[in-house]
Amino acid sequence: MKVYFMLTISEVTELTGIAAPTLRYYEKEGLLPHVKRNENGKRLYDEEDLSWIHFVTALRATGMPIAQIQKYVYLYKEGDSTISERKGMMLHHKKEIEKSIRELYFNLDKINYKLALYDVLESQIARTNIKI
Repeated sequence: MKVYFMLTISEVTELTGIAAPTLRYYEKEGLLPHVKRNENGKRLYDEEDLSWIHFVTALRATGMPIAQIQKYVYLYKEGDSTISERKGMMLHHKKEIEKSIRELYFNLDKINYKLALYDVLESQIARTNIKI
């Protein structure tokens, strides 16, 4: 059984840690395709909206530009005929993330090497300063 609930923007902010202006911006830019409003015009979010919020923040956190996310949402709204194109977008983004991870590990290795070198230098200094 599926549970339906509606959350206010402040509840979503508290739940996700994403600021209300960011949520409004995402909606304005078309990144959240289904946000509903009550009779007073206040935003109401459901489970699907939360899934989109998490998805969009993951894409943003991994460097996908807003324009690319907008294109993805547009294709999503076009329906199943765009599944292959959306999959292609995700595969391309995945490859970019994997490339970034490889570069980060490469640079981390350089930093770890330098830290190990400092450990050796510090131990040499400590030994030369010992007077018996």
